[in-house]
Amino acid sequence: MDQEKYDLGFDTLNKLNPGTSEKVKNGLSEIAPDVADYIINFAFGDIYNRPHLDLKQRQVVTLTALLTQGDTDHQLFTHIKGARNFGWEEDEIIEMFIQTLPYVGFPRVLNAIETAKRAFKNS
Repeated sequence: MDQEKYDLGFDTLNKLNPGTSEKVKNGLSEIAPDVADYIINFAFGDIYNRPHLDLKQRQVVTLTALLTQGDTDHQLFTHIKGARNFGWEEDEIIEMFIQTLPYVGFPRVLNAIETAKRAFKNS
């Protein structure tokens, strides 16, 4: 494992939501520690630190990708809170979801809005 990349991913994930890196690491340590390493190393060490998009812009891509997949309530909740931490306003996040309506339909957008309501209360 590349410790420098792991540390970068760990720090980036904590920028998204303080304390999340430890939750990911500890939550998966007994059953799937490699998955925690993939999340921290690959997703947040590599992908989130590529050039051309800043962390705020990456949250738009992540939110819409999670919404379109469906059945990602936990991840969507985490990334909605992260979007707020990176400066997105509540109405902007809802507008992102509305923008996807013609492409993914009402059920997924309504589910995302419900998740957003919970995330906004916990921000």
